[in-house]
Amino acid sequence: MSYRIIGNMTGNSMDAIDLVLTEFDGNKMKDICSYSKSYTKDMQKKVEGLRAKVGNKTRKEIEALPEFQAIHDEYVRQVANCINEMCKKFKLDKSKIDAIGFHGKTLDHNPPSRAKAEKTKPYTLQIGSGKMLADLTGIRVVYDFRSAPVMAGFDGAPLVPPHNAHIAATEGDGCYYNGGNTSNFAWIVDGVAQVGADAGPFNEYVDNFIRDNTPDAFDKNGKYGKKGKLNKKLLQELFDLGRDFYERGLPKSGDPQFYHKDKVFALIKKHKLSIEDAVHTLEYFAAYIAVQAMTLTDKKIKLPPHIILFGGGWKNPVVLQTFEALLAGKGYVLPEHEQIFKDFLARFDKKPTVKYSNFGEMMEARLFADLTHYKLENRGWEIPEIVKARKKVVCGVEATPKAGRKIYDDCVNLAAKGWQSERMIQKKKCAALR
Repeated sequence: MSYRIIGNMTGNSMDAIDLVLTEFDGNKMKDICSYSKSYTKDMQKKVEGLRAKVGNKTRKEIEALPEFQAIHDEYVRQVANCINEMCKKFKLDKSKIDAIGFHGKTLDHNPPSRAKAEKTKPYTLQIGSGKMLADLTGIRVVYDFRSAPVMAGFDGAPLVPPHNAHIAATEGDGCYYNGGNTSNFAWIVDGVAQVGADAGPFNEYVDNFIRDNTPDAFDKNGKYGKKGKLNKKLLQELFDLGRDFYERGLPKSGDPQFYHKDKVFALIKKHKLSIEDAVHTLEYFAAYIAVQAMTLTDKKIKLPPHIILFGGGWKNPVVLQTFEALLAGKGYVLPEHEQIFKDFLARFDKKPTVKYSNFGEMMEARLFADLTHYKLENRGWEIPEIVKARKKVVCGVEATPKAGRKIYDDCVNLAAKGWQSERMIQKKKCAALR
């Protein structure tokens, strides 16, 4: 059976609403059209302000915040408007679109891999009512993809490794590396995802530093970074600051709250670096931890020599050139990693080659179209650690348009903080009714 699905992503970088209409026919997938619309600056500020307030809060506490509902509704309306604009621009018949795959906005994340280390309870927080989006677009919506994996004891991010494996059917085995706000990668061997993980901040530091210190939104074409020099002391301090995350074994899941952005900017200020040197060092660091994370790959996994890139972050020349240099055994490496990097590179039968994927554009948006395809067929999403545990986890919740609906009870996802208690209460209610 074939499907036409709109995939949506509004990432942590807060730069744009990305959409792609993808057709799925068995194991084949083809992008029909895509559309992006920049966030308004006002919306960026509102969401960032909300993110600062919702950390470590339960669903009820979040919904009780006086500004929550207005910000939530405006966010969903912007996504809906973007979808409606895309349909109008490309003259798409909505009746022939099977569903929208809606990621929602992640505002907090405490995955099991982190919760276990810190002896807390795992949760993940995304906002975005699928019911509201369905009503505003007139199209069925599948959403809340991360709750099911987290509630089953898995990290819930990155979700992309199975999608990388689907792309590998065309592009072959390799390390599929996404460069967004956070970088993440998956090793695909014999067409199967072996392991996937977040590496750490990629655009997170650079984009925020550029916005705070220049008129620009990001370091387009390395405008600032190419003029700067690496500050080795800052590089060491950046790694030390996030060492607990960077050295954590695979698989692992990251989030901007783990990366201590404010402390990083305080270090830059302390060193009195020029904008150019600061940007260059932050870009070098993005590439550096991308390679460092790869060195954590289990030695039992055979490493294909092909590194396939996704995401706009790789279009920065400083980041890309640093990444390629480190994979060639060149470039500066912290003393503590010199032997680790050498041993890692020795695991390849051939020198690693780097290329940008033919599916590189709109990969994250297409991921959620792919996840929706699986949900509509009730298929378990093949995250490597879930497959190894011999479990089936179907990701996503469905919502269909309903005329006259006024109350939306799904503005916060199911696995928000406190979901364990909510589940226990529900079980007690069900038991009482028997």
